[in-house]
Amino acid sequence: MAFSSKGHTQTALAEINITPLVDVVLVLLLIFMLTAPVLQSGVEVAIPKTRSVNQLTEERMVVTIDREQNVFLQDKPVNVNQLPALLKTTGKPDAKRIIYLRADERVPFGAFASVMDAVKQAGITNISIVTQPLQK
Repeated sequence: MAFSSKGHTQTALAEINITPLVDVVLVLLLIFMLTAPVLQSGVEVAIPKTRSVNQLTEERMVVTIDREQNVFLQDKPVNVNQLPALLKTTGKPDAKRIIYLRADERVPFGAFASVMDAVKQAGITNISIVTQPLQK
C-alpha cells in the first residue's frame, strides 16, 4: 500500500520474517524425533544382543520382563495371571495383533516361557522378541 504526500511514496512494512519461525519449528521437530524412542518404554532392561534386528517404526503393544522378573504391560506393572485378560481388553480387537516382548537378558527361561504362554492364552500368536544389534 503506497501513501502519497507531497510527491513522496511510502510503503507499509507488513512483511513477516519467516526464517526464525522455521528455525524454531525445525529444532522442535528434531527434539521430538530424538526423545520419542526414549519415551516408548520406560522400564529399564538389558536387552540381549543379536545379529539380525528390525527397527520398530510404529507404536506397538509391549510386554516387558525386568531383572527381578516383574512383568509390565506398556509401562504398568501387571500380574502374569492377569495378563491374558488385560491383553484381550486392550489394543486392537483383530487376530493379527503383534506383541513385542522385551526381557532382561538375565531372566530365567521359565519366567520368559510363562509370559509367552500368558500372551498365547490371550489369543495372540504373533510375538516378536525385542533385541539390540551387536556392536562391531
